[in-house]
Amino acid sequence: MAKHLTTEERRVLSNRGELKRKNPGKVRLSVFRSAKHIEIQAIDDTKGRTLCAASSKEKDFKAKGHNVAAAELVGKNFAERAKKAKLGDVYFDRGGYRYHGRVKALADAARTGGLKF
Repeated sequence: MAKHLTTEERRVLSNRGELKRKNPGKVRLSVFRSAKHIEIQAIDDTKGRTLCAASSKEKDFKAKGHNVAAAELVGKNFAERAKKAKLGDVYFDRGGYRYHGRVKALADAARTGGLKF
């Protein structure tokens, strides 16, 4: 039996599909946000591999994981790791979340850290 998708699930999937079609060959920065944590990872969709990632769940993470300041720290961490992985042309997949609050803080911190998207 087929699963019926909610409107939110359809929006996330269509958004991700559109991004993949418009940006072939580029690395995707995917964001996951929960009530307590935020995560970001760079995914190469052509190879199906994660190139680098950062999260507020890591053991050496200094701040609490549920506010804008913590999202900025995760963004800075990710930018440093992305420089080591030599990421070039990337695009931002907000995963259906609004570009506001923690998601925006994460993206801005990654940009100030040297990523271009």
